Amino acid sequence: MSTKTDSLAAGRGPLTRVSRDLSWFNPAPSWRRLTDLVVGVARNAPSGAGAIGVPVGEKGAVPRQLGVDRATLTALGFEGKAGQTLVVPRRDGADVVAIGTGAGQLSLAELRDAAAAFARAVPKHSALATSLHEAGGDTATSAQAVVEGVVLARYRFESLKSNGERPQLESLTLLSPAERQRAVEVGIARGRTTSRAALLARDLANSPPSHLTATRLAALAAEVGKESSLEVDVFDVDRLAELGCGGLLGVNAGSSEPPCMIKLTYRPRRSAKGSAHLALVGKGIMYDSGGISLKPSDPMHAAMKMDMSGAAAVLAAMSALAAAGCRNTVTGFLMCTDNMPSGSATKLGDVLHIHGGKTVEVHNTDAEGRLVLADGLALAVEEAPDAIVDIATLTGAALVALGLGYAGVLGNNQGLIDRVRAAAESTDEPAWQLPLETKRYRKLLDSDVADLKNVAGPYGGSITAAVFLSEFVGEIPWAHLDIAPVMKVDADESWRSKGATGYGTRLLIDLATNFTTPL
Repeated sequence: MSTKTDSLAAGRGPLTRVSRDLSWFNPAPSWRRLTDLVVGVARNAPSGAGAIGVPVGEKGAVPRQLGVDRATLTALGFEGKAGQTLVVPRRDGADVVAIGTGAGQLSLAELRDAAAAFARAVPKHSALATSLHEAGGDTATSAQAVVEGVVLARYRFESLKSNGERPQLESLTLLSPAERQRAVEVGIARGRTTSRAALLARDLANSPPSHLTATRLAALAAEVGKESSLEVDVFDVDRLAELGCGGLLGVNAGSSEPPCMIKLTYRPRRSAKGSAHLALVGKGIMYDSGGISLKPSDPMHAAMKMDMSGAAAVLAAMSALAAAGCRNTVTGFLMCTDNMPSGSATKLGDVLHIHGGKTVEVHNTDAEGRLVLADGLALAVEEAPDAIVDIATLTGAALVALGLGYAGVLGNNQGLIDRVRAAAESTDEPAWQLPLETKRYRKLLDSDVADLKNVAGPYGGSITAAVFLSEFVGEIPWAHLDIAPVMKVDADESWRSKGATGYGTRLLIDLATNFTTPL
């Protein structure tokens, strides 16, 4: 692994000083703690299990280990619907939890949700066991979904609280007959890999902005790269100026924190026949005040520490590629800065020079994500990849259009978009396609003094933002994920724990490992 971080600026103040000691990353990272989680497979629940999850359908025999019959379950309000749970406490031994599996085989999304419901039903137990995966189809993928559901549901970002943390999950045992245990082990390994990556993305996005600056993310990326077979190259202010990255530098102009671009490269040890090259670009606005176009002081502004969720997803996904056995080359660009107002900030009417030469007139400094992505996309094109995917908490318009359940996906190649949507379906990270309407909407970005301006009119903001980005990808197949609607949840929701969701991490792992050159 190669790392170039020596030229990083040292920061300006006690909270911003870069150190190779990562003790500043408080709390103790959840993705690190997952290394200590024991996940295994056995025929019977271990003696130390505090709770055992038992699948129960809407019809048919009730497993004897529950200790109650169908009539009693019904009287207690348990109908066996998918994801429903009922805790049956025991004086001696483990609590038993009935987990509803519905009327038939569960889908992967239903399995993941049911596993999450089980984990949430017994929050004080640190050792769990279940045969829930037996209610799915393919054994390995079902086991993976159950591991993901349990681990992601038990996530909490609480180490900054003075009253301590809730009980940590210490062990999970999947119960299975001997003939299926090897397949279960395969699923467990995958589930640990994808869950660990998602927890990394959540930890990053949940971190306070003064804890996690652009240069600190670069230091962390160097550590993650060492562990994950990634090449890491960090570009500081001087190198960004040499590259002509006027979008990233322009957004950073009002900040006392230095920007950086983090380039990650994953090269498989053995490339398979037909292997391809995928480039990923992540928006890394570490904190977004809106700049001169200042945001109001409302709950969304308070969540703008999460405006780097796209970069977090790219770093986290790439950290998992070696363990996932990815046979494709993947290059990632994390475009990192905060967006602050000051006397040196970019002003409305200023013109920025994007890498590659195009000029952009700034009409709204709160439309900053597309400016940093423009540099990243232009640099990605120079790598000559087979496709580019960018991921960003880009527009509030996406929330208006799609609500809080879907990311928006747009692009210039339907084959690539279909693959992104397939990965979204597989991982239950939903994405809905919006039209890339360049024919009628591109003219809305015309500028009197530059090649284009960074905002259009008041309507179709998600689409016009994507049209802007399309100017920097040339003819390379490209897809854009606008994850503003799904970057966080305000309350626990299935496997999505309150706070940052880590959306896009598992989607990108799935996409990269199954990627082939689009037609």
